[in-house]
Amino acid sequence: MTHPTAARFRTIVEQGDLDALAELFTPDVRLYSPVKFTPFEGRPMVLALFGVLLRTFKDFRYVGAYAGQAQTSADGTEAESDVLLFRTTVNGKEIHGIDLLHFDEDGRIKEFTVMVRPQSAVQTLGQAVYEGLVAEGLVPAPQ
Repeated sequence: MTHPTAARFRTIVEQGDLDALAELFTPDVRLYSPVKFTPFEGRPMVLALFGVLLRTFKDFRYVGAYAGQAQTSADGTEAESDVLLFRTTVNGKEIHGIDLLHFDEDGRIKEFTVMVRPQSAVQTLGQAVYEGLVAEGLVPAPQ
């Protein structure tokens, strides 16, 4: 059975309601992205990233879910976790992916991992996200 926070997260993302996402994340949430080796850290940065993603993805939809337990990357503890399967399009490339959500004791998302395929989609997504982050002033522009 899907965690209640995962169900709310899914609805909020599908509706594109960035403001409602904030309450679902812990203040120190970590998001592991397929386009960056180190995680995005902290609620403000993760919310800013979601703003870029919501503008970048076309026809985003969740197509399935799995619930269980998984070890977190940050501290190796077992946490209640859900996997949400999604499909979307970025710059004409269809992307298949998963969102792995780890929850804290209060049910908020403390760790978030995104995985996508195929390789060409990762490259397209990486470029689109980078351009969005530069446009938002969240990362420096190339020299």
